[in-house]
Amino acid sequence: MAMPLLPDALWNLIEPLLPTPTPKPQGGRPRLSDRACLQGVLFVLRSGIPWRMLPQEMNSGSGMSCWRRLRDWQEAGIWQLIHFVLLDWLARYGQIDWSRAVVDGSSVRPVFGGHRRDRIRPTGPSWAASAI
Repeated sequence: MAMPLLPDALWNLIEPLLPTPTPKPQGGRPRLSDRACLQGVLFVLRSGIPWRMLPQEMNSGSGMSCWRRLRDWQEAGIWQLIHFVLLDWLARYGQIDWSRAVVDGSSVRPVFGGHRRDRIRPTGPSWAASAI
């Protein structure tokens, strides 16, 4: 049996972090549940398929609906909050091996710009033949 993308324990951890939807006074199509959208988002992110190819058999709505929900959560800061809560939960149960963590310059910006080691030499026009 395949492992579910969004087990109940994970959903119970994430659900309180998601904003409650505001009802639309004009009515319209019923809103897709947050759990279904999150399941579609997880499927696309784990499989690497394009959003438009999200299988309808998953009952996660269209890929565009899932993408819009992810965009809204990202703009509201919810996605980063979910990330921190999951890291905290994993660390609490000893599931993170920090000895294998890596931080590089693309992840952490230098606060004061760092130090230059050497003077950068100016470049000037070259009289060498062009290879073009």
